[in-house]
This record gives sequence, C-alpha cells and structure tokens, in this order.
Amino acid sequence: MQRQACQGQAQKLVLNGKRTFLQILGSGIAGAMLGPHLEPLGFLDARKKLPSRWIWMRPSLEWTDDQFRAAFDQMASAGIEGVLPQVFDSNQALFELPGFTKARLLERMIPLAHASGLQVHAWIWCMPCNNPSVIQQHPDWFALNRLGEPAHEKPAYVGYYKFLCPCHPEVRQFIRQRVEALGQIPDLDGIHLDYIRFPDVILAEGLQPNYGIVQDKEYPQYDYGYGPSCIEPFRQKTGIDPLALEDPSANDAWRQYRYDAVTELVNAYLVPAAKKYGKAITAAVFPNWQSVRQEWHRWDLDGFLPMLYQGFYNEDIAWIGKETRHALDRMKPFRNRKPVYSGLFLPHLPSGSDLQEAIRTARAAGGKGFALFDWNSMKPEHWDALMG
Repeated sequence: MQRQACQGQAQKLVLNGKRTFLQILGSGIAGAMLGPHLEPLGFLDARKKLPSRWIWMRPSLEWTDDQFRAAFDQMASAGIEGVLPQVFDSNQALFELPGFTKARLLERMIPLAHASGLQVHAWIWCMPCNNPSVIQQHPDWFALNRLGEPAHEKPAYVGYYKFLCPCHPEVRQFIRQRVEALGQIPDLDGIHLDYIRFPDVILAEGLQPNYGIVQDKEYPQYDYGYGPSCIEPFRQKTGIDPLALEDPSANDAWRQYRYDAVTELVNAYLVPAAKKYGKAITAAVFPNWQSVRQEWHRWDLDGFLPMLYQGFYNEDIAWIGKETRHALDRMKPFRNRKPVYSGLFLPHLPSGSDLQEAIRTARAAGGKGFALFDWNSMKPEHWDALMG
C-alpha cells in the first residue's frame, strides 16, 4: 500500500539523470565527489559486501544504454552503491522468466550498472499477483479474507491488491521459481523481495483517510488467511477453527500461525533458492510488521530495508531513528544481527537538509545505511545533499 501511495507523487518528480550528470561533469566536481563516498578498491573487491547506500528504481523500457549509463554514473557520483531495479511487478517480468517475460531489461542493465561501480539487486513483488493467466487458471491460489472473499475478486483497498496465499504449497513453489530464475543470472548481485506478506489488516494511520476508513481494530474484510491451505493445518494442529472464534484477532496462536507461514516461505523456500546460486537476498519490510503478518526479524536474509516513511504514520524525522533502533532490538533475541538499511521516502523529505537529517538520524540509531525511494523522486537538492 505504501508503494501504491508513493507512485502518484513520485511520477511528478522525474529528474533527467543524464542532464544532471553532464552538468556535474562540466563543473569538474564529479571526480572529487566520487572519492569520499566510494572506497578506492577495484569493483570486484567492493562487491564482496552489501552496499550501504541504495536506491529503488522503476526502469524505463524506452531508455537507451546511454541513458542508463548516465543515470548509473550519477548515482555513483553521489555515493550510491546499490541499485534496486523493479523487475517483476505482480504481472510481468523484465528478465527471462518463461510465461511472464515482457523484456530482458535486467540482463541489459547489469553490465551497465557494474561499469559504474554499482551492485544490482533485482526488486520483485512476491505475494500480489495480477497476471490474467494465473488468475484464470489458479483461482484457489489467492488469499481469502474472514468474509470468505478471495483477493483476486474483491481486493482490499486498491485493485492490484490481489494477494496470493502464503500457506498454499503451489504458491510457495511459484514464488520460489521466480527467485530461482533470478539466481541463474550469472552477474546479478542479489535479489530483493517486496510485498512478502499478507495484505494490511490495519493501514498506516496517515493512509487511512485516503480510503475513507477508520481502522480501530481488525475488521474481517481486511483480515486474510482464511483459505483452506491456512485454516486446515491450523485446525489440525490446535483443534481451533479461526472462523468459529468470536474475535480471531485476540487469538495469539492464530496470529502467530500466519506470521510463521510467511517466515517459512522466506526461510525454507526463497532464501535457499537464492543461496543455491550464491546470491545475496534482502527485503523491503514494514515497521508496523504485525499489521501485515510480517515477523521479518526472524528471517534468514542478508539485510533488511524497512520502509520508514514517516509521513504515512503521521510522524517526524526523529521517528526514523526510533524505528531503526526498534528493528535492531527485535532481532537481538533471535541472535539475528543482520544489517538494517533505513528506507527513506523522498517526497516526505522535500529539502536537501531534510534528507541529510534523516540519514544522520538513521545512522545514529545504528542503521548500516539507507535506501532511497525512489529514483524518480530525486530532485537536484537531494543529489546535492548526498554529495555534500
């Protein structure tokens, strides 16, 4: 939901990367700016560790190689180390994935980004599925809410919220195959999971007015996981029928079962698929993890990029630091010391000083780095702030 809310604002802020980078070159400061942010190592040595500065990007199929080169050079000149191109959008793939490939753009982008010194981590949507063939052939794959409504027929909030059921065995293999296909791309640095969760049972406070709703509790039309693939194993394990409960949200075992379903999908299916091919694997995750059944502090990933978009929670920049600390604290009992890269939403950080404050706040709280959403939202003052 946060991603969908971002797009309308972000598309208004498109920056011509080639023009800006050429201006930097003309000023003679590109070389000077490169040094403080990128270690003076060969590219292959630098790629042995995860980036500390990331940026999400929705690549254009219309761009030429020169346009990609200019964009990647501009990122590198500002100290960005890793780019997260969206290559699966719940319908079509921008890489070789039989039955879903729209274009093999990812394979074209990788050497161009590497030439600029950037790592490439392929950003994929996981649980939403808007592919007409899958909807037609596998209606049983989709999640059901507490009213018995399937997500592909009556999605919550917005039309693209056609979520699959993470408990369904065939769904798990379907998503694993996507990761396997990416793993087989030799020069890809990593795989980045998004929407690896249930639909929001409670939206972030700042988003609820956009849909004319007040969610003061878990309402049945937004509460998912009531398909047979979830219900039956839970009933056999506990003897409890969630649909028979007066208030399913009050049952700790039922809540934990759905947390565990997503965790098992990640740890038992997706992580092994990535590691089989030696790929790093990360995820974009929610600070309000309970509301999307996303107990991500128990996931065996290489790093986490929590989306700390303070405006959606009616909070200020200081909240970014608080949530970064909370994320690290949640992992301690599980001895999970994986790095956290604080996700920053640029439309909520309109000035360069706002961005610098957010970065300082995240780092002071223990964050390993930051991730910017997204390329299209970058303004000249943001580039200046990164290079300042």
